Amino acid sequence: MEITVLFENVLKADKHPSSYLRIIREGETNVGCGVFAAINYENQPIFSYIYWGLRAQNHRGHQSHGFLTFHEGKFHIHRSLDLVPKIKSSAIQEWFGRLPGNLGIGNVRYTTSGKTDEKSLIRGTQPVTASKNGLKIAISFNGNIVNVFQLSKEIKTKFPAFSYECDAELVCHKLMIEMLKGKGIASAVKVCMQEIDGAFSVACVTRDGQFFAFKDPHGIRPLCAGHSRDGSTYAFSSETVSLDINGFERDFELEPGELVKVSPSGFMRQKLVEGERKAFCAFEFAYFARPDSIFDDKYVYEIREEFGRNLVRENPEIVKNADIILSVPETGDDPAMGVHEQSGLRWERASRRHRYVTERAFILLNKERQSTIDRKINILAPKIREKRVILVEDSIVRGDTTRVTVEKLRRMGVKKVYMFVTFPRIIGPCLYGIDMATYGQLIGSQHTPEEIAKIIGASAVCYQSIEGLVKATGFTRNQLCTACITGEYPTPQAQKIADKMKKKFLEGYEETGRIYEIEEAVETS
Repeated sequence: MEITVLFENVLKADKHPSSYLRIIREGETNVGCGVFAAINYENQPIFSYIYWGLRAQNHRGHQSHGFLTFHEGKFHIHRSLDLVPKIKSSAIQEWFGRLPGNLGIGNVRYTTSGKTDEKSLIRGTQPVTASKNGLKIAISFNGNIVNVFQLSKEIKTKFPAFSYECDAELVCHKLMIEMLKGKGIASAVKVCMQEIDGAFSVACVTRDGQFFAFKDPHGIRPLCAGHSRDGSTYAFSSETVSLDINGFERDFELEPGELVKVSPSGFMRQKLVEGERKAFCAFEFAYFARPDSIFDDKYVYEIREEFGRNLVRENPEIVKNADIILSVPETGDDPAMGVHEQSGLRWERASRRHRYVTERAFILLNKERQSTIDRKINILAPKIREKRVILVEDSIVRGDTTRVTVEKLRRMGVKKVYMFVTFPRIIGPCLYGIDMATYGQLIGSQHTPEEIAKIIGASAVCYQSIEGLVKATGFTRNQLCTACITGEYPTPQAQKIADKMKKKFLEGYEETGRIYEIEEAVETS
């Protein structure tokens, strides 16, 4: 396959002038993969657009990043671990030289599938490629596949050497198999939509320079389209902030089951599969997305502010007994503004995040979690001592972050700690792209809000209602995926696996990994 690889070997990182790397501890991840892809029809280099598009989405994937450009029938690739790096001015020409072309796709990733040892992280870094019988394709993927074992078996019949490292490889090879049958892009993508169970938003480029994107029939993960003001460049992005940073205009959010091709005349949209219902991830609104991104014409920060107002409306007695508001930065800041506006209580800005402590606590190893949590947030004790505090948080997953924060407040002399949590109680694993994939790791799957309050040391834990969350988003209940808070999964295989494993967990079964990667659970569901 004619692919130029700029960097894939972690051990050679320090020898390459444009590489940037930190060794990543097992289990250290972020919150979701991010896709950015673009094409320029005036034959201008595309790399800078892809680079800035991914920099704007660093929050979606701390583990690894990759760029792929297309030039004269060849794919040119850079893959590396960690955040998308800063580029020194002295290295700019080298980057452009090694990643030429007017078409490119990029990805930031954290693992919700596959292994997390160093070699697997490197091999699972996107974009990924597939090649057979003269056909070559590359994809950037955001989501998570549920029917992993079935797809792997099918792929190995055509690609005997196939080794599963990440879900993007499943989608890429499945798409390749369908295209090898002589079908056009639309027919091949349609089969993928029909036979892959899970969430997938995908940008793809072929050897002959065809450029397109598509979403699963439920539209679980975001993917939008936009263009430059002069009409020369067209792009796909997981979030609108990547369009903003490049000076592009947002055109539309891809619909569930939609294929969008790109040509010099613009986007060509085609609905291939009608899903039973739309099921956009509700967790995007509470935690995933940047506050300045737009979903369905509403800024995420505006929705989060409404979450805060809802919590005040739903808990008037708590508000009467509180003195001040404190937020867990940064995703707690916007709802804290809403709590302030609705209640009239002072929002005391006495909690600040250490900007460069970026580890996500709920998916670190247990032994690392507490020290990281305690260090990542600075709280100004004189501002909160002897106060009854409403502490605004986006969600409670394991409960470790919250417990350590509450303990810290208690040590500082806070009289009462009332938790206002914008995302309703999480009772089940996510099978669509959040790395909280077992029942055992979820404090809400085993305990009531009253029990959780005792465990974490809070005076009360108040979750926003599901009805309040739905109304604030502007979506209807039937347009959101709320599987982790209701147990109702939008895809059939996911529902079967979740139901089976919940029953086994309640019977005392010890989970050995993500439930959709336990072959026993998948094959007998």
